[in-house]
Formats: sequence, structure tokens, C-alpha cells
Amino acid sequence: MVRRKKRSGVLRRSLLLALGIVLFLIIGLYVYFGIYFRSHFFYQTSIEDVKVGGMTAEEAVEELRLEVKDYLLVMYDRDGNKYQIPGVEFHYDYQPLGEEEKLIDEQSSFLWPVRIAKDKKLEMNRSITYDEALLKEKVMALGCLNEEQMQKPENAFIQMTDAGYELVEEKQGNYLIADKLYARIKAAVDMGESEFTFTDDLYEKPEVTADDAVLTECMAKIQAFFGAEITYDMGEDKEVVDSGVISSWITVDENYNVTFNEDKVASFVQSLASKYNTYGDEREFLTAKGDTVTIGGGDYGWVIDKEEERAQLIEEVKNGEVKTREPVYSQTAVSRNQNDIGNTYVEVDYTNQHLWYFENGTVKIESDFVSGNISKGNGSPDGVFKIVYKKSPAVLKGEDYESDVTYFMPFAYNVGFHDASWRHGKFGGTIYKNSGSHGCINLPEEIAAKLYQDVAVDTPVIAYYREPVKLTAENTKISNAYSYYDEEKEKKKEDAAKQFANRPADQPVPNEGERVAEDGSIEPAP
Repeated sequence: MVRRKKRSGVLRRSLLLALGIVLFLIIGLYVYFGIYFRSHFFYQTSIEDVKVGGMTAEEAVEELRLEVKDYLLVMYDRDGNKYQIPGVEFHYDYQPLGEEEKLIDEQSSFLWPVRIAKDKKLEMNRSITYDEALLKEKVMALGCLNEEQMQKPENAFIQMTDAGYELVEEKQGNYLIADKLYARIKAAVDMGESEFTFTDDLYEKPEVTADDAVLTECMAKIQAFFGAEITYDMGEDKEVVDSGVISSWITVDENYNVTFNEDKVASFVQSLASKYNTYGDEREFLTAKGDTVTIGGGDYGWVIDKEEERAQLIEEVKNGEVKTREPVYSQTAVSRNQNDIGNTYVEVDYTNQHLWYFENGTVKIESDFVSGNISKGNGSPDGVFKIVYKKSPAVLKGEDYESDVTYFMPFAYNVGFHDASWRHGKFGGTIYKNSGSHGCINLPEEIAAKLYQDVAVDTPVIAYYREPVKLTAENTKISNAYSYYDEEKEKKKEDAAKQFANRPADQPVPNEGERVAEDGSIEPAP
């Protein structure tokens, strides 16, 4: 019994001793680390992104200094190009302010058992020093600030092209504002940033963009005109007034005011008329005998009414109309093709005193005739004409004659086809040279009757001489005869030619509508 009590007491003392030792060790360990963390950072501690766990303030300073020593600022422009400036190039360095000691003092070292294993990220005011002049020098040396590589922004504008006006969008360029860029880089360095991308505010911007109200309004006005497309049906040809043509009628000033130039429309209509009017034009005509003669003059052919056409075209363009049509004509012909005479016409050969009536290319009527008396200056007018009207019966009156005829078909001024019973069946040959008419085409009555019956009003009449003649009668002048000879005008030309030939070498040469005065000077012709 006594032995058992002894054993039990020894065991209790041993247990108490062991517990005491463990408690001592725990207290000692607690006190040790409590004292240790009064001068060291808790494990798992970092200052910003630098791990300083277990370090003293001095060791943390060195670690921070090492991290700063490797500082590299990386930048990207908006095109993705990369630029960088190492900190060592502008003496980037870390200067301690004692903040590390304060952070250690504030970490409550004897609470280490509950904080030692927790991640702790501390923030503090880091004192960074660098050479600002060197930094600015490095910034200004960046390739992105090279004047040869930078492009200035370009404003949006409206330009004229072969296809018309177009809106050219602005160009952003890549011209950096150096002072702004330096300020942004300096701010990044001050904040310890290691990477950033240039923002749009660092670049010069175009002052006028494609969505500018003035530009969009201007283009809207232009497009309203460009919506029009007028196609002229000119027979074998087509003339199209589209945006390419209309653009030449529009002017846009420096303030983007749009003006529609109606005078240019008039010029276009004039060019259309010059190209397609056939009134009085020379034509190569294949005769009934199979040869070709050149004949012009007369009053036959297409004539565009320039004033009416101009007014209609202006209205259509302003309304944005799309259509195909003929021009407004003041006079028309049989065909709009290159051969505007067609294949139904009356051919009058004055030299051979013979005529043919072709209907759809086939001779239906032919006959000899007697035309105007050449020797008395009454030669019949040559040219391309058309039957003006038909009358039966009719009375032909002149200054010294009056003749009753059964059929009369005028084609020129006071000149036409008619029967001539007083000829007693004698027609053709050379009668016209000395015993011809006052200008009309005298025909056998049966031929005049057939012509009157078969030939319609507006049928073309092609009348020609095969040898040169000088027509001087008033009716040939009024009829725009191809061979009309203006004696007064020709005399003036001859006089001018003589005067020019005899002029002194230093005498000025008169232009059209001018003449040389007696004193040798140039004056307007009377």
C-alpha cells in the first residue's frame, strides 16, 4: 500500500514537471518571437509587391532598393508599338523615410501567434528619387516623338473626283503632344507604374471629322443633285447626265456652301446642240445615179430648243429624277440616226434637171423638170429642205407675174414643186439656164399630181448642183441655200485681203469684226 502511494506521487511529480517544462518552452517561444517580431516583419508580409517576411527594416530597405533598381517603364502607343525606359537611365532610386520601422512597430509583435501565417500586404509612402532632366531627355528621345515618323492629323474634307464629289474621312495620324506625353510618363514614374498605353488625349486630333455638321449638310445637298440621271435618247447614240457630269455643275466653296451653276447647264445644252443639231449641216449624199455629193445648207434637220431644254434639265436634276427621254426640240427630222434623212425623200438634181421620189428606198416617181433661171440670177436654192405644206389649187404671185397652178408643194422660201402647163411638155435639158423659172421647180402636170398625192408634208427634199454656182436671189439667202453667194460680204473679204497683202510689215492684223483704219490703227468694223 505504501509502495503504491510512493509510485503515484512520483508519477504526478513527473507529469507536473513535464507540463512545467512544456509550458516554459511555450512561454519562452512566445516571448522569443514576440521580441523577434518587434524588429522583424511577420512571415507572409509584403510591402506592395515586394516580399519582406522575416526581414528587419534595414533588410526590407535593401530588398525594396533592389526591386527599384530593376525598374523598367514599358509603354505602348495606340498602334501597339512598344517603347521602354530603364530606371537606371534616369537614376531611379529608392530612398527610405523610416516607414519600414513604423510598419514593424504597428504590427503588434505579441499577437504573432494569430498573424504569423496570414498573408499581409502593406502599403506605405515610398520615396523615389530620380533625375527629372534625364527622364525628360529620355522621353524626348523616344522614337514615337521623332518628327520624321509622326504624322499630323488631317481634317475631313470634301473633294471632287472623276466620279463626282466625295467625303474624305479625317486621318488621326500619330502626332504626339510632347509635353502631355512627358507629364503622363512622369506621373507613371512617380506612381511606380511599370506599364501603360498611350491614351487618345496624348495625340493631336483633327479639328474636322467626317460627322461634322457642315460637311454632312454639304454632302446631303450634293447627293440630292447626284440622285438624278437623265439619259438622252439620240437614236444610235445615248448621252447620259449622271453624277460625273452633274459634279461639274456644282461648286463648293471653302466654307462648304453648295452652288448649282445654271450657266454650266446652259453650256452643256449648247454642247449637246452642237453635237446633235443637224440643221444646215453638210451631208454626204448617195445620189440616184450612184455617186456621192456633198450638200449642206437648207432648213432641214434636228434643232434642240436650248432654252427649253436647259430649263427642263435644271428642274429634273434639282428634283433628282431618273429617266430616259429625247431633248426638247424646236425642229425635228425624219430619223435621229446618223442618216437623219431616212429612205423616203425627194431628190432634185439641178444639173441634170431630173428628180426622183424615193419611198422606203424605192423609186416611185421620177421626172425631168425646169428650175430657176440661172442667167437671170433666179437659180433655185440648193440644200436639204422638207415639204412645208401642200395646196391645190394655188396662185403664185411675184413682182411681175401671177400664175395659176393646180398643185403647189413649197419646200424653200417662195420655192416649191408645181405643175407648169405653159411649158407645153418641154422639161429637162438646159432650159433652166436661160429660160428657167423664177425659182420654183416646174413639172409636167401628171408628175405634179402624183407628187401631190404621194409625197407627205415634212418629207425631206435634197436639192443639189453638180457644179459650182453662185446663187444671189433673195429667196436663196432666206432659204439658207448651200450655194448662196453674198456679194457684199465677199467684196469685203476681197478688200480686206488686198489691204492685208499691201500692209506694212509692222502694221497690226485686224481680228474678225475689226478693220484697219486710215491711220493704220485697228477699229471696229462698221
